[in-house]
Order: sequence, then C-alpha cells, then structure tokens
Amino acid sequence: MSGVLLRWACTAAVAAQAVLAPVPAAAAPDPQPSVARLLTDLQRLYRQTEQATETYNATSEQLRRQRAEVARLDAELARARLALQGGRADAGRLARQQYQNSGGLGPYVRLLLAPDPQHALDEGHVIGELARARVRTVARLTAAEERKDALARAARKALDTQQTLAGRQRRQRDEVRASLAGVERMLAGLSADQLAAVARLEQQSVTAAQQRLTAAGALPAARPASPAGDRAVHYALDQLGKPYAWGAQGPDAYDCSGLTAEAWSHAGTPIPRTSQEQWQRLRKVPLRDLRPGDLVVYFPEATHVAMYVGDGKVVQAPRPGGKVTVSPLASYPVLGAVRPDDSAR
Repeated sequence: MSGVLLRWACTAAVAAQAVLAPVPAAAAPDPQPSVARLLTDLQRLYRQTEQATETYNATSEQLRRQRAEVARLDAELARARLALQGGRADAGRLARQQYQNSGGLGPYVRLLLAPDPQHALDEGHVIGELARARVRTVARLTAAEERKDALARAARKALDTQQTLAGRQRRQRDEVRASLAGVERMLAGLSADQLAAVARLEQQSVTAAQQRLTAAGALPAARPASPAGDRAVHYALDQLGKPYAWGAQGPDAYDCSGLTAEAWSHAGTPIPRTSQEQWQRLRKVPLRDLRPGDLVVYFPEATHVAMYVGDGKVVQAPRPGGKVTVSPLASYPVLGAVRPDDSAR
C-alpha cells in the first residue's frame, strides 16, 4: 500500500491543500491521531469510494440496456408506421377496385340489367372476393393501428426511464468524485512518516488475515483452472501495472469489477458488470474449492472483487491510486467466492 499512498499524496497534496478551508478550533481533529486510526479512516474512505463506484457502474449498465431498448422500440415503431401506411394504401386500392367493378350498382340490379346473367354472376363473385379482401385488410389495418399506438406508448415510457437513469448516473458520478476528494484530502494531510507507518500496519494486517485463513484450512489446495478460467487469468495478468480508474473496463485502466468482467468476456464467458451482480448471479463456491479464474468477493456489501490466480493469491484492480496487481487473497475482508464458468450457475 505504501506505493499507493505515496502516489496519491504526491499528486493530491498541492491541489487538496489549496482548496481546504481552515477548520475551526472547536472542530479540529486530534493533532496526533494513532496510526491505527489513520488506517481505519483511510480504509473507510476507500470502501465508500468503491461502493459509490459500483453503484455508479450498476446504473451505467442499466442505462446502456435502456438505451438499447429505446433504440429497439424506435426501430419497431418505425416499421409499424410503414406497415400501417402500406395497409392504408391497400385498403384504398381495394375500395376503388370494388367500386369500379360494381359500376356503382347493387348486385341484384346488375344481375337484372345484365345481357349475360352468367357473366354478371362471375363479376359478382369477383366483387365479393374484393369485399372480403377489403374486410381482412381493414382488420389488419385496425390491428396495425393498435400496435403502433402501443409501441409509441412503450417508446415514450422507455425514454422517460432512460432520462431518469441518466439523472441518477450524474448524481452517482458526483458522489464518487466527492468520495475521491475525501481520500485526496486525507492523504494530503499525512506526512511521509505517517504514510509509511500506515502502509506497514496495513501490510501486517493483511499478513495476519492470510495466516488465519491458512490456519483454518480455508485456503484452497492447488487445482487446475478450466480452459476458460485459464484464459481469463492470462488476460487479467496481462493487465498488471495498469491504473485503477473508477468506471473503467479497459483497455488502458480498470476498476475492480471492470477487470474481472473484461477478463471473463475475453475468455468467452460474459458475466455481469458489477461486483454485486457477480456475487448475486454467479454460482458460489467455498474458498477451499477455489480454482484459478474464480472470483473472490469482499466486504458485506460485495463492493470489491478480485480474481483468484492460485497459491493463495488474487489479481485485482485494488483501489483509487493503485494499479492492477497480484495480492494475497486476504487483502480485504472476504465475503465469499463465485465461479463464472460453472454450468450449474
């Protein structure tokens, strides 16, 4: 973590200190907060930021699907209008043909006046067929009108939903930016010694958590990856060193679920975009049964996810200021694990 913290401190210090307003004396924080308190506060801010990011990602995915639905309904409505226009033309053509063939006279009058009764009967049959065709065309025209009206209502409703989602996405984007600003402010206020002490304490905590998993027998034995899992792992490892960026799904930067979703997409098995959806919709597996390519989900709200690569390690886009890296499985509090390519999901 020390590299993450120092990079954040270097990039954020000048800007953050320039915009921070003086804190009233009565509200001033403890001038010498403990390293443990600093680590707790920093982890809380990171967690809030990632939770806001995953919420934003979920809305962005909804908005993407909604835009596709609006486009589909618009195209279907255009086709319905063309069909309706063609139906009206057919109805008019049949009406003209029926009138022209009847000469404006009723069938009985034409039969009485006709020099050839059989010919008149034949004409009457044609006229009857035209009349029946006209009835069928009018029925299709009525159904087309109803379909066009229903599609128009659905398209208006879908567009309203799209606009609502777009507004929600803007608000969530602002929440992520506010959370990131909170991280920057805190890092800008720490000295180099404090940053180093926080990094050491965090590393000690991760090591202790990994040892507890090992002692409890929760870490998996060596297992081979599935073919798709192997492809996903190779893709994720090829991204090592690329920066974390909230809402990013490659190829130049990733957030946590953006990395796992893109890796499995390249493996030929598309999975949900966000860590919460990955946790909810993929098949859960015990930690001891993990194989490379499985996803490890963290925190009670399922707001962080990483990919297991074997030997008790995961590859992940860790958090703002970090880069895609390989870390101990217990880097964060583990919620559980899921398997994207299990046929029973």
